[in-house]
Amino acid sequence: MAAEPDRELTSPSDCTNLVQPHLDQLLTAVVLLDDQLRIQYMNAAAEAILDGSLRRFQLQPFFSLFHFSSLDPMVIQHALRDEQSVSDSDVTLVLHDSQRITIEFIAQPLRQPDGRLSILLELRQIDQIRRINQETTQQQQLQAAQSMVRGLAHEIKNPLGGLRGAAQLLAGELNDSALQEYTDLIIRQADRLSTLVDRMLGSHQLPQRKEANLHALLEQVIKVARLGAGTGIEWLRDYDPSLPELTMAPEQLEQVFLNLVMNACDALLESENISKPTVTVRTRIAHQQTIHGKRYRQCAVVVIQDNGPGIPAALRDTLFYPMVSGRAGGTGLGLSIVQNLVHQHAGKIEVQSEPGHTEFCVYLPYSETLCGDKANGDKANGDKA
Repeated sequence: MAAEPDRELTSPSDCTNLVQPHLDQLLTAVVLLDDQLRIQYMNAAAEAILDGSLRRFQLQPFFSLFHFSSLDPMVIQHALRDEQSVSDSDVTLVLHDSQRITIEFIAQPLRQPDGRLSILLELRQIDQIRRINQETTQQQQLQAAQSMVRGLAHEIKNPLGGLRGAAQLLAGELNDSALQEYTDLIIRQADRLSTLVDRMLGSHQLPQRKEANLHALLEQVIKVARLGAGTGIEWLRDYDPSLPELTMAPEQLEQVFLNLVMNACDALLESENISKPTVTVRTRIAHQQTIHGKRYRQCAVVVIQDNGPGIPAALRDTLFYPMVSGRAGGTGLGLSIVQNLVHQHAGKIEVQSEPGHTEFCVYLPYSETLCGDKANGDKANGDKA
């Protein structure tokens, strides 16, 4: 009788002995939990996703493996109680080492031969698929925005040019300085509208580039942002000192990061229930990244992170369209311009947001690390463009 509890405890994992070699060959992660949601078995794919071995995690509560989980444990408990399967295609998990993964899962209740219930989890990591989809969506948004703005530019700038020219001719015929004040006003406002359209459209020319230190540029951005945001925000720097110099257009990238940092500051200052508003600026090196169909051996990654309320779900899919803003006083041009400038540097921008954690990740490739046989040719073409 004394050995009975041991037999019951190990029986769920024992029942997998015959099929374990086959389960370890699956790309889908498989985790078997008991009725207390403790781990009884996991295959090799699950060990890779959860960053640990079965020997280490066996009998541990499944949800104790995560610093954060968007999946409520009660969802699994209810599935177990009702003996009904449940699934979700978008679950965010943050491991205790701060690694963030996105999975889709299916939870299927199983009744063991001894009558006890277990739950079988099938997990599939979808981070890479989401990145590809996000990059494709952003490309479509950029093309749609540029097409729309070019149409607007054509319809607005032509009559603006005529209006400005007529005002200049009229000013030359007027001898009354009081009346010339009105023509000067027309000219100034026409120039202002023309500049606004140019900002929306963005430059067609690749910017003049030079090698520059990305950390020095970020320090300048933080200095300007601190003056604008005041003293209520804490600033954290997490720089990778091994980051090489990057061939870039410093003024344009400064505009990119200043826009992202000021957006983070605005979100923090507009929220009243954050006890310690914090903006974190992080740099890293990413290896073997595919951006816009080209693969690079190295990319500089700059992360602008804040602990604000997050981006409203209704805005996330259209975030980079012009005229889309979550603030009452916002123009909706900032992120559209940011996306265009990053794209001109052959880079990409990713965003993740939830209440208490929003981060924009800007990937800037080192052009000399372009992989493939046509790397030199592509680089030469880029230099000529």
